[in-house]
Amino acid sequence: MTTVAPPRQQADEKLQMTYEEFLDRFGEDDHTEWVRGEVIRFMSVNPIHQQIVDFLNALLRLFIESRNAGWVMSGPAQTRLPNSGREPDLFFVSQGNSGQLKEKFFEGVPDLVVEVISDDSVSRDRVDKFDEYEEAGVREYWIIDPRPKRRRADFYQLGADGKYRPVPTGDNGIYRSMVLKDFWLNVNWLWQDPLPKVMQALSEIEKK
Repeated sequence: MTTVAPPRQQADEKLQMTYEEFLDRFGEDDHTEWVRGEVIRFMSVNPIHQQIVDFLNALLRLFIESRNAGWVMSGPAQTRLPNSGREPDLFFVSQGNSGQLKEKFFEGVPDLVVEVISDDSVSRDRVDKFDEYEEAGVREYWIIDPRPKRRRADFYQLGADGKYRPVPTGDNGIYRSMVLKDFWLNVNWLWQDPLPKVMQALSEIEKK
């Protein structure tokens, strides 16, 4: 007797769709991104990941607001790039940026994107998004990996040739931003348990 395979479920077939269909079907609680017509699903983040995102979000927000330099948003806020709709962990948009904040997404290229790595996002953050952000012209990209035994932070700045170049931290672990004038980050803060108080970290930044 011949066995007939069951038809594919419609949900699987609909993973290919336009960006407009993606916006209509998926919400901020679905943990999805849109890349070249395909819907990408990903896992929820762990507490350490979220603590670091919250710390950086608060620190950047206070610094940016004190200088009226622009604004910063955290996921699940989405940015619409030329070939994708991504939900960066954090992204900064400067005052002079020509992008537009729409009802459901930011349409344009952020000046700075921060991704914090989880177990399921290593290739996505280090390869897929790296290439997409570089191609789109995101001027600065931070990749933070807080996983045990892998703690590292990589910083990239866009060169005149449109390619990312790695920017090492100093011997003291300090990274100085290109797009945020006078902002620096001590990467050792990210591995502390508990994380530093935001106002304490901001005070140290303001002193230098």
